[in-house]
Amino acid sequence: MDWDKLRIFHAVADAGSLTHAGDALHLSQSAVSRQIRALEEGLNATLFHRHARGLILTEQGELLFDATKAMSHRLDAAVARIRDSKEEVFGELRVTTTTAFGSMWLAPRLPKLYDAYPDLRIDLMLEERVLDLPMREADVAIRMKEPSQADLIRKRLMDVHMRLYATPRYLEANGTPETLEDLSKFRLICQNTSAAQVSAGAALVRELLTHDVGSLLTVNNYFGVLQSVLNDLGIGVLPDYITHDFPELTRVMPDIESKDIPVYLAYPEELRASKRIEAFRDFVTSELAAQRRSMAS
Repeated sequence: MDWDKLRIFHAVADAGSLTHAGDALHLSQSAVSRQIRALEEGLNATLFHRHARGLILTEQGELLFDATKAMSHRLDAAVARIRDSKEEVFGELRVTTTTAFGSMWLAPRLPKLYDAYPDLRIDLMLEERVLDLPMREADVAIRMKEPSQADLIRKRLMDVHMRLYATPRYLEANGTPETLEDLSKFRLICQNTSAAQVSAGAALVRELLTHDVGSLLTVNNYFGVLQSVLNDLGIGVLPDYITHDFPELTRVMPDIESKDIPVYLAYPEELRASKRIEAFRDFVTSELAAQRRSMAS
């Protein structure tokens, strides 16, 4: 099998276009097309359906693309391990976490990490979908539940609770609820229970909504909930880790909170010796320890 043809096939399958693949490979469209035709002839199989909007993989093409993706992941892992055998912390680190934790806690702290390691490049992927670390969709993850894959190194960072918060201005203007029945006089701001979120958070919201709520605003992420609360729109259901950075928020009905939500940092076993992973892990744990000390003082 010609490795160069496989590399070109992978680029075309990934881009869905001869032109875009050629741009990425610095080859002409005709050169890319010739290589794909030669590969199809060598395999005696059609790899792409060709139409006006681009290229779609055939069943045989999908099989080959699965193989080249696996090869690409393994090569990426090998390159990372070779680079990480050196003492320097540099290169790309792909970090995945939830939209809320990434935007409200992690991103504001990244300047300190860049100050310490200016040659590090962070690719921060914020989404609720759990990326496949063993397949190298990301290098390291911070998730709101324990990872299920067995071949991951994991570290429990903390427990999070969903609680009720409002600004002093909102409470001064509207009063402070003492019981869940009092919610009939207030606006509740929360994630829609159908939105992607931790199950404990959704369970708390469902419980709150069994009571008569005076007004309701639902948002599909906690960053939107936070912004709404900060602008005095109502009482928000938010993760408790935000209170360190937003001390102006007042907790409402302190006896109301979700069940424990465990937060884990995880990365593949094959990256155990990675200097980038080590630097990121130590940075996160140090920042959390400093936050705990600050809140205890």
